Amino acid sequence: MGFFNNFHVNKVILASLQVIRKTLLNRMACYFCYIKSNAMRILFLLIISVMLFSCGNNSGNGAKMFCDTACQKDTIKFVKEDHKLRPYIYISAANCLPDSVIWSYSGLGTNRKLSFDDFGGHKFNLNTSSMSCYFNDTSYVWLLFNDCSNGRGYFARIPFSKNQNIQRKGSALNKFDPKFAVADGLVAYTDKGNIFVEEMATGKTAMMTFGNMLAELDYDAMHEFIDSVNITPTHIWAKILRGNKWETVEKDITLEEKKR
Repeated sequence: MGFFNNFHVNKVILASLQVIRKTLLNRMACYFCYIKSNAMRILFLLIISVMLFSCGNNSGNGAKMFCDTACQKDTIKFVKEDHKLRPYIYISAANCLPDSVIWSYSGLGTNRKLSFDDFGGHKFNLNTSSMSCYFNDTSYVWLLFNDCSNGRGYFARIPFSKNQNIQRKGSALNKFDPKFAVADGLVAYTDKGNIFVEEMATGKTAMMTFGNMLAELDYDAMHEFIDSVNITPTHIWAKILRGNKWETVEKDITLEEKKR
């Protein structure tokens, strides 16, 4: 299932292999005492050396990250410079991790603030290469990002008005993922049974059903069940795991106003 499937199971497999190696090495130390031939002893030591090197090399590399998780020291800033009120959204840092989201615009009179952890209930690793935002005038701002630690996609529709709620999704199909092609101006996410698409500028939406629920889908390992997608304003295509078989599903769509 490719890189992301390996990413998800790598730690479990690695831990199991290390336990097996440790057990074998302990037993081999005893067997060494019973070997009489010097040639066999040398061969035996070579085998142990290879196993130790392999174990150490694997534990050193660990699972690959989706993006660079270098310490975040500075505030990440998105500002709409071409707007007279210069709406902005900042992500401040603390202890090398994103700490708070601050957003406002000139004339609002106050900064709105939220803990970044509220977007997913846990700490995130961010990199600006896997982040973007879209300002819809001074009505709201869309913040899209992928967690560098596991590649999981998120987005939030953040209104400037305190009278409106923040819309959060932790199952986003963001274009920062090289296997998720999503046209500019769109956000997409899944609920395990469907793909939903929304146009950020207008709020118009569309959807495609998989035909059945991918009940075992883990949003932290999306590619185990959703290999890839290609989403445009007129078409949705996806490659999904249905049972034990990879299949493609697709649908022509028309973005429409949300039903009230």
